[in-house]
Amino acid sequence: MKKDIHPQYHTQATVKCACGNKFLIGSTRENTEIEICGKCHPFYTGDERANARGGRVERFKARMEKHTEMQKRTKPTKKPRIKKERKTQKKSKK
Repeated sequence: MKKDIHPQYHTQATVKCACGNKFLIGSTRENTEIEICGKCHPFYTGDERANARGGRVERFKARMEKHTEMQKRTKPTKKPRIKKERKTQKKSKK
């Protein structure tokens, strides 16, 4: 087997979260920075701060409410359809 083809494994690698939480893991990287961890993830904390701006469903519902309000304000009126007489000429056979 070839020597020195695998990266160096650090048994005491540190992981830093954006919330300030730090913990040690084994990794090929010595230091790692992450955005969300088990201490600040909404699933584990029961908090909904990460989803404060609204998801796709909430934005869709808001857009549909706005659309229905616009339809209620301006109802289209149907104009009566005028039937035109068609003038057709019969072809004479010779």
